[in-house]
Amino acid sequence: MMTQKQKTTFIYATPAVVLSILFIIDGISKDFYWSSRDFGIAAFLLFGTAILIDVIRRIVKGTMYKILAFSVIMLLLILVWAELAVGIFGTSIAGN
Repeated sequence: MMTQKQKTTFIYATPAVVLSILFIIDGISKDFYWSSRDFGIAAFLLFGTAILIDVIRRIVKGTMYKILAFSVIMLLLILVWAELAVGIFGTSIAGN
């Protein structure tokens, strides 16, 4: 079983690892190009999600409520990311 400190470390290390992988791919691939603005937006989304998950993990007591809240947060992250990437909804923040 993980301690609270290990859980917190895992929650905040995951976005850092994802961004590091994307940064490495950006450097070695000709087909993948992100500007510093793209990395900033991704960092904001990923670390913002990590903060929300950490807060909910600490505040919400019921397991089912935690699962529901985590699911909603992850769904929102995926939808915003997809909208920024390809514009699935056609809003003003839509990507290419």
